[in-house]
Amino acid sequence: MNILVTGCNGQLGNEMQLLEKDNGQHVFFNTDVSQLDITDQAAVDRFVAGHEIDCIVNCAAYTAVDRAESDRELCTTLNTVAPAYLAAAVERRGGAMIQVSTDYVFDGKAHTPYVETDTPSPDSVYGSTKLAGELAVVKFCRRTMIVRTAWLYSSFGNNFVKTMMRLGREKKELGVVFDQIGTPTYARDLAVAIMAAVNKGIVPGVYHFSNEGVCSWYDFAKAVHRMAGIGTCHVRPLHTSEYPTPANRPHYSVLDKTKIKETYGIEIPHWEESLGDCMARLMAQ
Repeated sequence: MNILVTGCNGQLGNEMQLLEKDNGQHVFFNTDVSQLDITDQAAVDRFVAGHEIDCIVNCAAYTAVDRAESDRELCTTLNTVAPAYLAAAVERRGGAMIQVSTDYVFDGKAHTPYVETDTPSPDSVYGSTKLAGELAVVKFCRRTMIVRTAWLYSSFGNNFVKTMMRLGREKKELGVVFDQIGTPTYARDLAVAIMAAVNKGIVPGVYHFSNEGVCSWYDFAKAVHRMAGIGTCHVRPLHTSEYPTPANRPHYSVLDKTKIKETYGIEIPHWEESLGDCMARLMAQ
């Protein structure tokens, strides 16, 4: 298949590229905004038709959650309008689309892991635009797989893991919220799951993916410091109310992964196992 990967310079896009050498049966077209502006409908149509794209993996998104509260127009364009352009273009080719979405489509008021049939109720501009993007892609492309994920990190780009490593070495004390509960997701594991879906054959629908297990951001930070050998920084647990942000975060956003595991026959590592793998790569750099 001819596969278009958008957002190739981001965390997930970079991890997707690392898997390409073992998937030589496909031809990959890796693009970021300099190669393809996905907010330009005519450009999208030309690219998809001209390169005979059979499948689009949309890793591009507006992910600055707090800035989105005051930048709704651009956030909507990237997270809702652009995915619709991609979906419509690949539908004309009779192709398929994988749209990466987020736990922010939920308000986080649940107390048990979210399943795909739970009713979304976003509580931020970012979450609202991502949910609208899900609906737009499904509307324009029949063979659509939506993958909601959470707490994404990688050895590429900027993320919580790298920030905690840097701050842990710079500061003697650090406050991290303990009352927001979820599961970290190693972007490499998500990329492996996406590639498995591509190779097995996309079964349309909504899927949830993160690593296994549950933790708070505080637990996550402590694990990063432990694995990095940082012992000089005291990590202090904070209430969310002590660390106000422009955008509301889900207090509980654990995702149930049963559907994606059963549909595509994949095993998902525990978050600490995958964090160890990522940390080893970072420490070796």
